[in-house]
Amino acid sequence: MLSAYKILTPHGTDMRILIAEDDAIIADGLSRSLRQGGYAVDWAANGVEAEAALLTTAYDLLILDLGLPRLPGLEVLKRLRSRGQKLPVLILTALDGTGDRVRGLDLGADDYMAKPFELAELEARVRALTRRSAGTLPTIRCGPLTYDQIGRVAQIREQPLDLSAREIGLLEILLMRMDRLVSKDQLVDHLCGWGEEVSHNAIEVYVHRLRKKLEAGGVKIATVRGLGYCLERPRGD
Repeated sequence: MLSAYKILTPHGTDMRILIAEDDAIIADGLSRSLRQGGYAVDWAANGVEAEAALLTTAYDLLILDLGLPRLPGLEVLKRLRSRGQKLPVLILTALDGTGDRVRGLDLGADDYMAKPFELAELEARVRALTRRSAGTLPTIRCGPLTYDQIGRVAQIREQPLDLSAREIGLLEILLMRMDRLVSKDQLVDHLCGWGEEVSHNAIEVYVHRLRKKLEAGGVKIATVRGLGYCLERPRGD
């Protein structure tokens, strides 16, 4: 059975990643990190589950361990490519020999990381692969505000903003839905995963903090009473 973390991405639909990894601790850590980055994440604990998920669900990225039980990761990759599925594949494995790397890339993997790995580097590679497949630009602009989707850094007139992880997540969805209303329920979905709770009152606190930091630079978050919030694009932008 797949374990899932569901979150509304800034694109308004789910950008979904499948993690095929038999180590529950690694899978849980990756899922939490990617969830904070705005992705929906499914976890398959073995190759058979991964194969079933790939046959029934459209994914934007596969993070694939080679040493999967029941069906090896390379076989999952081989079957994926034989069906003509072109989603990006990032191999993540303790099998870091040159032969394993070459074989994985030859079978159609797009990137390769050996365990142990730096989480920040993996997150950067995930952003690069999903951005490439989605054809999205890495930087979003709203008047004097710029946001680097890869580095997750916001600046106003080239001065970095000191934002918490929650504030960054909030800013991401507001930027991606600029000039459109975002409800509190959508923000709750975006800022939390299964097993975590974020109240509407907490959302109001996060919005208040972010608003103060943005308004100093002339960027406004409007409140539509009883409905939600909207990041307004400056006139002439």
